Amino acid sequence: MKNMFTEGFRIRDQFATHFLTFTVEGWIDIFSRQRYRDIILESFKFCIAKKGLRLHAYVIMSNHVHVIWTATEKSLSDVMRDFKTFTSKEILRSIADKGEVESRREWLLYMFEFFGKRTNANDKYKLWSGNNHPEIIHSFDFMKTKLDYIHNNPVRAALVQNPSDYLYSSASNYEGKRGLIEVDLLH
Repeated sequence: MKNMFTEGFRIRDQFATHFLTFTVEGWIDIFSRQRYRDIILESFKFCIAKKGLRLHAYVIMSNHVHVIWTATEKSLSDVMRDFKTFTSKEILRSIADKGEVESRREWLLYMFEFFGKRTNANDKYKLWSGNNHPEIIHSFDFMKTKLDYIHNNPVRAALVQNPSDYLYSSASNYEGKRGLIEVDLLH
């Protein structure tokens, strides 16, 4: 008998469109700071330009990121690995930078080191949790459900009243407005 926790969230088609969630270890609210959110956006742009990523939708919440992605050149697993590695290193570098104002510096480094010790990886710090809960976009209705879920996340968190009012989301792109980053709209 298959177990959902071991079999349910696997990438079976590396070039299919997927809904993914990237969660910060311990649900730490790292993205409450603009500079860390901007690192995510810069990595999106890089992956689009250099790795063949098609970014269809996203939202950057305080402690997690939801996306709908399609890999076109490298496998989805490779793009996710590179995205998580780069963003982790850049965010941790920014936290540790004494020239940056970060009132939580010692606590954040302590926590990410704590999570780093709980893994077999060689990294001292661990920012991202291991499971990305990939779900293939298998139908138009499922795609709409996931788009609505992504774009309404800030509304459910009582951050904004309307999805397109949240700056770090693709909701405005889907309303014909210009967002912080271009996305490849799904229809």
